[in-house]
Amino acid sequence: MKKVLIAAVATTSLFTLGACSNDDSEAVVETEAGNITKSEFYDELKDRYGEDVLREMIEVKVLSDKYEDVTQEDADEEVDKMKEQYGEQFPMLLQQQGFGDEENFRRLMYTSMLREAAASEDIEITDKEIEKQYELMKKEIKAQHILVEDKETAKEVKKKLEDGADFAKLAKEYSKDQGSAENGGDLGYFSVGVTAPQGQRMVPEFEEAVLNLEEGKISDPVETSHGFHIIKVNDKREKEEEVGSLEDNKEDIRRALLNEKVDMQKAQEKLDKIMEEADVKVKAEGIDEDLFKSNSDQKAPEEQDKENKDEK
Repeated sequence: MKKVLIAAVATTSLFTLGACSNDDSEAVVETEAGNITKSEFYDELKDRYGEDVLREMIEVKVLSDKYEDVTQEDADEEVDKMKEQYGEQFPMLLQQQGFGDEENFRRLMYTSMLREAAASEDIEITDKEIEKQYELMKKEIKAQHILVEDKETAKEVKKKLEDGADFAKLAKEYSKDQGSAENGGDLGYFSVGVTAPQGQRMVPEFEEAVLNLEEGKISDPVETSHGFHIIKVNDKREKEEEVGSLEDNKEDIRRALLNEKVDMQKAQEKLDKIMEEADVKVKAEGIDEDLFKSNSDQKAPEEQDKENKDEK
């Protein structure tokens, strides 16, 4: 979610207080240089954040009516899990990520979960898929790789390995992955699957290759966005730490799979359609009444220029 939108949501409670005041001339700040009234405060908030705040509030109103199964209690449960995970670092994390205080973050989590419900409504996640990912999350793999620019070089490296060359020496000579080359291409142990940590997870093509390789075997050239890899799997083992039961992890795995399957453009188009069908009528002075007008309804710049010329 964009930081500007997050900042807008953080002001929602103040924005609402100003809008609902019966006495707009009442001072919210008093100084020797003069006072700031509720009306002035409200107008300033509206000018700076008005459309973003109102759009967020309307989305929550419409989506919460459509997806009643998603509740603030669900969002609070997710936040509480994060609090337990990060402990004393949680408040600092919120500040660093621009989420404000915990109350704002809980509100943001609820909004996010409502949008997720809309985006994932037509996506099916089967029990078989979840079980497969659960088995993957219990494992970790130790491998080496040699990363080169082009397929011809990768084939050259693979031929040398087939002729008995040492993998670690070739990694130091050929690999452009400087982080692992000096260690003979050693990547250590890493997790696989959708629940693998984002900072450690390998790209999909690499993951697929190591999962299909037996221990001690060397792959053919594997193309990824980074180049061409020659991979050697050295070990596959169960993780030492306890990962919990399938039931404990089922929801986290489901959401991770959804994130992989969601097409962000289609998700936004669906959200736009939901808001369009809600027949939103904005009556706040100074706010665009077509706040949720779909892109398809907007006239192209050249059409608008033609209309403006015709009016003149």
